[in-house]
Amino acid sequence: MQIQSFRVFCDLAETESFTKAAQINGVTQSAVSQQVSSLEKQLKVLLIERSKKKFRLTQEGQLLYESAKQIVQTFDTLLSRLQEVRDVVSGSIRVATIYSIGLHNLPPYVKRFLKAHPTVSVHIEYQRANQVYEDVLGNVVDLGLVAYPNKDPRLDIVPLRDETMVLICTPQHPLAKLKSVTFAQLQGQKFIGFEHDIPTRKAIDKVLRDAGVEVRMVMEFDNIETVKRAVEIEAGIAIIPLGTVTQEVSKHTLVSIPFSDTLPGRPLAVIHRRSKVLSPALKRFIEILKEPA
Repeated sequence: MQIQSFRVFCDLAETESFTKAAQINGVTQSAVSQQVSSLEKQLKVLLIERSKKKFRLTQEGQLLYESAKQIVQTFDTLLSRLQEVRDVVSGSIRVATIYSIGLHNLPPYVKRFLKAHPTVSVHIEYQRANQVYEDVLGNVVDLGLVAYPNKDPRLDIVPLRDETMVLICTPQHPLAKLKSVTFAQLQGQKFIGFEHDIPTRKAIDKVLRDAGVEVRMVMEFDNIETVKRAVEIEAGIAIIPLGTVTQEVSKHTLVSIPFSDTLPGRPLAVIHRRSKVLSPALKRFIEILKEPA
């Protein structure tokens, strides 16, 4: 009976999916089934109720999960401490990030980390915010990078920094000549926004609503890159983080205008499972993410 079998069974119990458990552990679904069957033979109990309708652990399966989880966490803690004693930073890091952070904020930090620790492999997946949370809680990834982090008792949140938010428009737009803009000046403007379930959209909606400003929402997208393209074709204006528009501003395809009214920054954070044992590599990666850009 090996630690890896316990690890696979815990991932299966938490994700309730043979497919996801296989993905997390880099094996086939058949291998997951075989490991579960092997555990059942060794323990002489049924661990999973075989039903096509819904995944469900038996009473014995639940007991094994609770005990196996403690064993796996203890083993991971031991490995982490052994690496710390030997001052070793190695292994792999799995990161899920929302598109804007992954495309604009993350690359220089990954470069800095890999330069210092070339033996560590970093795998990055670009997801919508809700999928980032799901992957972190399901142990599909080690860390998540999000904006406006949601509080969850199952998660630890590591604040990084707040991004300055600006108005963007084309150089030909009447607002482009202004050195700064007020919320009131957005009244009735054609607006390019994010989709309703995206945290940045919710935060912008609240700011405008509190200011008593109504804009004409003409397009909605799920990522910043598409929002910028829509603004470039003069479909409307938008509010996005300053750091995501530097390239367009330098090429003079877009203009960024600061707000003279108080506009809260967009908070960025790292999230990971509260029960997650952080290896030296994960700890160092988080430390670097917290450093100035």
